Amino acid sequence: MVKKFNSNAKRLQRHARVRAKISGTAECPRLNVFRSAKNIYAQVIDDVAGVTLCSASTLEKEFNQYGGNCEAAAMVGKKIAQVCLEKGIENVVFDRGGYLYHGRVKALADAAREGGLKF
Repeated sequence: MVKKFNSNAKRLQRHARVRAKISGTAECPRLNVFRSAKNIYAQVIDDVAGVTLCSASTLEKEFNQYGGNCEAAAMVGKKIAQVCLEKGIENVVFDRGGYLYHGRVKALADAAREGGLKF
């Protein structure tokens, strides 16, 4: 019997392992990344209070191009950095969501660093 490999289940296991070690606070919230086939999403979360402080994604109205490539991820990284700095958030903990730190996830992280976030 051939078993189908479930890559999302393995990603969720990696994400749970990382989440056991990192947590966002009000002083240093968690920058979480979710990557789908056509879009990318980023949100800054205070885990102590259980609230999302700000978010950005390729589904927003001002974003009007394809969201599944590295250029789109870089634009989301710049946008999340801009929104965070407006709210007074400079230091974050990066949570790659169980994805490899490569491609779109790396492009988002590099753009957020260039935008002024420290992690």
